[in-house]
Amino acid sequence: MSFIKFLTSKVFLMQILLAVVAIVVLSFLMLKWLDYRTNHGSFVTVPDLAGKTIEIAQMEINDHDLTMEIQDSANFNPSFPKFSVIEQYPVAGSQVKEDRKIYLILNPSGYRKVEVPKIVGRTFRQAKPTLEAIGFEVGKISYIDDIGKDEVQSISFQGKSVSAGDLLPMTSKIDVVLGNGNRGLDE
Repeated sequence: MSFIKFLTSKVFLMQILLAVVAIVVLSFLMLKWLDYRTNHGSFVTVPDLAGKTIEIAQMEINDHDLTMEIQDSANFNPSFPKFSVIEQYPVAGSQVKEDRKIYLILNPSGYRKVEVPKIVGRTFRQAKPTLEAIGFEVGKISYIDDIGKDEVQSISFQGKSVSAGDLLPMTSKIDVVLGNGNRGLDE
């Protein structure tokens, strides 16, 4: 039998037809299995976890057949309770598959601590922006007799003396003692 005659024979054409049918049936079965395995068309709505404690967030995530992963703590946000969720990804209301990880960012227990800069001996005009750039606030300003007018003589936090290099929480109010430009009586 010649090769051309073989390609046009009933046996060969029947084999080709059976192979095509088998491929179509296997493809159909594979697609149906994938739909079942991946829950195709089945979604869960992500709950809004903002402001909720980690325990409540865990319960809500479990109720929605999701999982959670705490990603990090952000900078302290005073408008949220301590250790509560301040951000989540995917965002609330998103449609996701079951068992999807929801990444949470928590509010820390307080402001992070920042090193106090060296401002004693500087003018108040230099010291104020230095403190504010780091995140501190200038509290009470008082004056003592010293020839250096508006020169920072000492600093304190909540009534206790503070030195350069000490660590204080961000947004702390630092009280400043300045010179008034007058010589003291004992000089």
